[in-house]
Parts: sequence; C-alpha cells; structure tokens
Amino acid sequence: MRKIRLFSIAAMALALAVAAGAVVVAQQTRPAAAAPAPQAPRAEGLTPAPNRAAGEGLGPFKTLAIRGVILIDGTGGPPRGPVDVIVENNRIAAIRSAGTPGLPLRPNRPPQKPDYELDATGMYLMPGFIDAHVHGGGAPKNPDAEYPYKLWLAHGITTVRGVSLADNAMTVKDKERSARNEIVAPRIFNYQRPGGGWDQGRVETPEAARAWVRWAAQNGVDGLKLGAERPEIMAALLDEGKKLGLGSTAHLGQTGVAQMNAIKAARLGLGTVTHFYGHFESLLKDYVVQPYPVDQINENEYQRFGQVARLWDKIHTPGGPEWNAYLQEHLKLGTTFDPTMTIYSAGRDLMRARNADWHATYTLPSLWDYYEPSRSNHGSYWYYWTTWDEVAWRNYYRVWMQLVNDYKKIGGRVTTGSDSGFIYQTYGFGTILEFEMLQEAGFHPLEVIQAATMNGAMTLHEPKGKNIEFGVVREGLLADMVIVDQNPIENLKVLYGTGAIKLNDKTGKAERVGGITWTIKDGIVYDAKKLLADVAGMVERQKKERAK
Repeated sequence: MRKIRLFSIAAMALALAVAAGAVVVAQQTRPAAAAPAPQAPRAEGLTPAPNRAAGEGLGPFKTLAIRGVILIDGTGGPPRGPVDVIVENNRIAAIRSAGTPGLPLRPNRPPQKPDYELDATGMYLMPGFIDAHVHGGGAPKNPDAEYPYKLWLAHGITTVRGVSLADNAMTVKDKERSARNEIVAPRIFNYQRPGGGWDQGRVETPEAARAWVRWAAQNGVDGLKLGAERPEIMAALLDEGKKLGLGSTAHLGQTGVAQMNAIKAARLGLGTVTHFYGHFESLLKDYVVQPYPVDQINENEYQRFGQVARLWDKIHTPGGPEWNAYLQEHLKLGTTFDPTMTIYSAGRDLMRARNADWHATYTLPSLWDYYEPSRSNHGSYWYYWTTWDEVAWRNYYRVWMQLVNDYKKIGGRVTTGSDSGFIYQTYGFGTILEFEMLQEAGFHPLEVIQAATMNGAMTLHEPKGKNIEFGVVREGLLADMVIVDQNPIENLKVLYGTGAIKLNDKTGKAERVGGITWTIKDGIVYDAKKLLADVAGMVERQKKERAK
C-alpha cells in the first residue's frame, strides 16, 4: 500500500510557478532502454458504465428554477446577477433579474410553483465545461468507465471529446446512452483514429483514407483524431472529412512531425492542434528537424519526453517576426489550439504531481500503479527524472505559454483539454489544472472559462455547420451548467473536487471551501459531492480488495 504525503492546494500553486528567466540546460542524461516500446492500455479493456440508478441525478423537470445565482455566461462577459435561471425540461427557458446586489432578493418571483427549485443564492453559475481531449482508460489502469465519467461530471464537465474515448463500438453505444441519459456521463463526441472501428485493415493510401472517413461518417464518428500522417494521407483524410462534416484534431508526434508539422497540417485543413507537437517544429531556427542526441531512441520514453523540452531555445525568438507570422497564419486558417498543458506538468515538478491532494482519496490504486515509473506503461517515464529535466520543462513551459497566450491575444481560439489518465493526472482534476495553467499563461479567469465553454462548443459544432447547442448560458440552449458556492474568478482552485484551503478567521483554523455543488447536464441535477463520494467508494473498495 502506497503512502502519500499530501500537499495543501496552496503549496501546489507555489510549486506550479515557472522559472522566470532562461536557464542554461545541460544535455539530458539518458538511462538505457531495456524493454519494448510502451503501450497505452487497450480501450477494449474499458467496461461500459452501468445504467443510471434511482437517485443518481434529479430531473429533468417540467420547470426547474435556480434562484438568486451570479451568472458567468461563458461569452467572456462579466459576472451578472443575482438572476433566476429557469429550465424547462432540458432547455434554458428564461434568465431573469432576481434583484439588486446588496439588497434582499425580490420576493414572489415567477414561476411561483416550479416542479423543483435550487436555492443558489450567492453562488456562481457557469456553462458546463467541455474537455476537448479525453480518453476513457481501461484495464489495467481503470477498468470501469463509471470512474472517469463520474469524476468528469463531479468537476462540472458536461461534454467530452473522446480522442478516442474507447473503441468505436463502445464509444458509439455510450454516446447514445448518455444522450438518452441512461448513464451518469457527460455528452460524448466520438473522434477516432484512422482505421478505428472498421475491418478493412490499416489506412496506408489516400484511397483507403477516404474510404475509412466515409465509413466513419456512417458509423457514429464525429471527427478525426490524427497523427502526423504522411502528407498525401493527411490531405485525403482532412479533405474527405470536411466534405462529410467531421471535425479534426491532431497529435503531431515526433515520428512524423518533420514532414507534417502544425502549420503544414493547418494548411491542409486541420481544425485543432492538440498538445504542443508541431508548433515548435514549425518555428525551428537553425534546423528543419529537431537536433536529437546521437543515441536518441523514440521508444525510450524518458528520451522522448525529455528531449521535447530541449526545443525551447531552438526556435525563432518569441514575439519576433517569424513567431508573429506563424500565429497570424494560423489565425487566418482558423486553427484551434488545444494545448493540454496539464498532462505534461509533472515534467516541471514531479514531486508536486505525485503528492497532489486528491490522489489518496480519488486515484484508484490500479491507476497509481500505472503512473509509477515503468518501461512498459505509456507516460510512466520517470526512470531517473532529474533537476536538469525539470529545468528544461520549466523553460519550455515559459515559451509554450507565451505562444498560447499570444495566439489568444490576436483573436485565436483556445480550448481546454486534459488527456488525463496518464502522467499523474487523474480525470476531472487534470481539467481544472488546465484552467489554472491557462491563467498562469496570461489568461484572465473569464477567458479561461470562455475557453472551457463557448470555445469548446464552437469547435465541436462548426464542422457540422451547426450553431452551438451548449457552451453558453443562454435562453434556448441546452441546460448544461455548473454551480459552485465560491467565486471562481477569485480562485479557480475552488473548482477542484478537493476545493481550496482557506483560513477561517472566526475559528483560526484552515478549512476546505468550494468544490462544485451541482452539475446540471441536459436538465438533470447531479449532486457533485455525491458523485465524488461514489468515486471515493470505488477507490476504497479496490484498496480493500488488494489488502485481502
């Protein structure tokens, strides 16, 4: 049984600080590889979620009244209120003033007798969050889909883009079950890798690429999760996908990025660049490929992830003409950046990531085992992580954050994705860490919430040629909302399931405040604390089983 020393949330914030200036970085020391290439767990090992039981969520109601709340609508506008938000079935029917700040709420506000009422006086209401980069896990990490689903909803995440969530058959089934609210789960958008789901072999020609895209469009796929495909394959995938209304996002990995970096992919029509892959390679100053060490082996993940960070000083000057031209071209092309900074954050402070407050209660022992140093588990590359490695990653983050923030400042779209289930990032908690890291990058919290709501919704709906159905608290849209009893603009930490540490001056004792109070998906009200208790129960049961 592991023993974890827990840090306070405040200490975590200090640990997240990026080095302020450039630091000279020595060449990475490289433990020798001694095992086959790491493999992510097979999606087929993910057990579908059980049907929603009695008492798991209330509603939808003919009329639901949320009373006296402060509204952050997701568009970037300031908080306003107090207001009453009225939901009819699964749609927002009305948003009405409930009074004036500093005065008692106006009495006898309609509707007089709603079917259900939430007293949210003084609380904050936002659109449901959208995580644009998720995987569902699977054995041996977390065998049950119920585990990430409830952690996502407990953190206000009402929509996920699976890239992929699981194999196509299971994802389509759970997408439909979620749409019917038969399971406790967010809305699911199903993005699959080329060849995923069909039985006609690998996609290795442009003709096969187009054939698979046509098959995907007829078999429940919403979009394409691409790698750094060969140029002719990438062109065929993106062209056929666009014709059929499929979205696209790409992890432009090291093995193909020399031929397919971010700007080349965007010119072919790529919708979203996820992670950092492809950006820095597009901006290399003195090379056309990364200057790897002479003994680099990509399948040695210590080298793979350690060397990524050594690109921070190999590119054109941040803020210089080449940098600005790169961002302006992406803006013109309409590229979305989905940075997922959270998933690599252990690289800059491994101790913080290992000792996060939530692990003891909410991280399954089997998931913790997967996180631990291993030559066979993907993302578990801590064979001998050094101060040199962390300094390199801190420098890398400083430049990467500037790139993302500069793109936002010129009008580029940025979304929030987490990629949790790897690298000490547990589902739900990793998404909120992404919010914090965007603020660290220079985003105002209102811009963070906009990225996590409206921007995500636009990114999912635009390929289909549709207006958004969620992502903004607006009359007529779907009732996907988050309610928290603390001010998230003051402190994004209150969105973590573990809340934030705050001194109670009356008692002289530190308390935990915050954590989502209610998550509303499709008009169904979920008690977020109960969802977390369900997850804690899963963790405790696994611990007891292992102790037998």
